[in-house]
Amino acid sequence: MDVVEQDVDAACIASGAVIPSEADPLVLAGPTLRLRYATPGDAPRLFELGADPAVTRFFSWGPYTAVDQPEAYIAALPLKRERGELLDFLVVHAADGPIGVTGLSEVVRRDRRATVGSWLGHRWWGSGANFEAKALICALAFQRLGIERLTAWAGARNGRSQAALERIGFRREGVLAAWHRHGDTTHDVVVYGLVRGAWERSALREVPVTIEGTPPPPFLVA
Repeated sequence: MDVVEQDVDAACIASGAVIPSEADPLVLAGPTLRLRYATPGDAPRLFELGADPAVTRFFSWGPYTAVDQPEAYIAALPLKRERGELLDFLVVHAADGPIGVTGLSEVVRRDRRATVGSWLGHRWWGSGANFEAKALICALAFQRLGIERLTAWAGARNGRSQAALERIGFRREGVLAAWHRHGDTTHDVVVYGLVRGAWERSALREVPVTIEGTPPPPFLVA
């Protein structure tokens, strides 16, 4: 984010004014999933999903032990969006309701790149929800925000996550030793990448996606 945008956002937040991207929030829709911003009322559901140790096994957080943890996560999201730090969405299934989270972080505007991350409740592993959620977030990144490259990380011991990324078209690029710290332990991570040209030729591109709303300015790189 450049200095001018930082100053404007800070002034809006301090004055209590409604920032346009918050008044007109992004909503993405596909065949069976919808991505929207989480609200305080979603905290109990996120707690239910994130309290499963199997879900958070390879994360630097969790499992959730109290509902105030997802409440704090949700409360921090608006400012993170306006600062360009994190653009997270709730993954909402047409029949099952919220089933996880996906989003973008580590945006570098000059290089037009960002990092994508996702997690889903255990019940929806292998259901195709990850593929559709990635299709939605990729459409936002490449079609609306001007991103040219998406990076994804997977724990070196997390074979399921690695296989899932490779299956949907991300390319394995290497291993970073002692890259990620979880508690008192450091972990190696596998780096994956998806560039615009590869996305355009992938099955992800074929998923019909509708995008409505105003992106937070710091995430618009072109």
